[in-house]
Amino acid sequence: MPTPDRPAPPNWAPTWALGRAVLLTGLLLIAAVLLGRVDLVVLAAPFALGTAYALRRRPTEAPQVWVGAEDEHLVEGGELTGRVSVGNPDAVPYDVAVLRTRVSPWLRIERASLAGGAAAGGGRGSVADRPYATSVTPGTAVDLELTGTALRWGRHRLGPAGVRVAAADGLLLSRVVLAEPAVNRVYPKTEPFDAVEAMPRAAGLVGAHHSRRPGEGGELAGVRVFAPGDRLRRIDWRVSLRARQLHVAATLSDRDAEVVVLLDVLAEAGRSGGVTGAPTVLDTTVRAAAAIAEHYLHRGDRVALLEYGPGARRVRPATGRRQYLTVLEWLLDVKAQSAPREPYELVFGPQLLSADALVVVLTPLLKEQSAQMLARLARSGRFVVAVDTLPADLSPPKDRGWAEVAYRLWRLDRDTMIAQLREHGVPVVPWVGAGSLDQVLRDVARLATAPRVGGR
Repeated sequence: MPTPDRPAPPNWAPTWALGRAVLLTGLLLIAAVLLGRVDLVVLAAPFALGTAYALRRRPTEAPQVWVGAEDEHLVEGGELTGRVSVGNPDAVPYDVAVLRTRVSPWLRIERASLAGGAAAGGGRGSVADRPYATSVTPGTAVDLELTGTALRWGRHRLGPAGVRVAAADGLLLSRVVLAEPAVNRVYPKTEPFDAVEAMPRAAGLVGAHHSRRPGEGGELAGVRVFAPGDRLRRIDWRVSLRARQLHVAATLSDRDAEVVVLLDVLAEAGRSGGVTGAPTVLDTTVRAAAAIAEHYLHRGDRVALLEYGPGARRVRPATGRRQYLTVLEWLLDVKAQSAPREPYELVFGPQLLSADALVVVLTPLLKEQSAQMLARLARSGRFVVAVDTLPADLSPPKDRGWAEVAYRLWRLDRDTMIAQLREHGVPVVPWVGAGSLDQVLRDVARLATAPRVGGR
């Protein structure tokens, strides 16, 4: 049986001050009648007249409150500007409006100021988590300006905000009005990423990379005898005069490449300190993925993203600025998720991963499932590069007992696992910013010309 809708709470309610004024006036009048004293009536008159004068115009509409941000697309370390506004839609002025808002801990509010009022500065706790009081005239709104810094990537809320208003000289109090929070998108900060021109296999028709396939391009592949269909401008006259036969300069075609950035989200480690502090595994993973995607998309390559976890989220391969914005939006929702079973078949379904793609795996190698996934990719004949995202300054546990010894044993076991992956042909390099993959991509491109073993 459906329950009936509850009636909406009244917009305004009497305060204790109104109750005290009415009670005191009534007691004085009753005492004056019972005792026959006129002086008690004179004493009660100011309370009665003052209450009546204050209630001559009573507000009926509830106050309004909004939360907004001037720039909802920020980068880590960028300046945040938000606004919480309280409006008075009534014809009666608000004596005092008490405004308070919640702020995500990753949005550090450093300064708050009311329009036409004083400004407050200081730490996060003293600025963001304090109430602000102001008066609001009829038909206007007062803004609380919030200025600070976005400390970490992700979707962070500014709000919700609440306001409560007193009117009629403090005799009436409004109900609490809440406003929905504003979501600020904070994109990861990327370092300038640089990598070699060589790619293991360029598969597209046009692009900036030199493939091993003959065609029209700028990379010289050699000199050969002239054949029907060759362009005259390709004739190498020096070689032709020496050999007494026409020879042409052969070139390699310029093609684009497909880069698949695989994010291992099976485990998290470390404690994030924001853009200026120590990174966690996810911090390093997200920032490295954004930098790699930006680099290859800028060169005209096709970039795809995969999430190695139970969610198996993905971004289909594409090029251009639109793909870069899609990648940034996708990275905002990355979070660590443990998988009860191996998610390999779920992530790498049939025809979801091109055999010609360069797979850059961002992994902390904290789970045995991650190492097994890398080994299976290598055995399938794909070009795989593993980027170690475990923070180098990860501190060992400080508990007493065997915690430190266990940590050392775990480190040795992890180093052994990395050495085994390298023996299987999977290069593993730590992410140290720009140039992390230079030597590895050069070696992978060199090995791509060798005979390949294993089925796809």
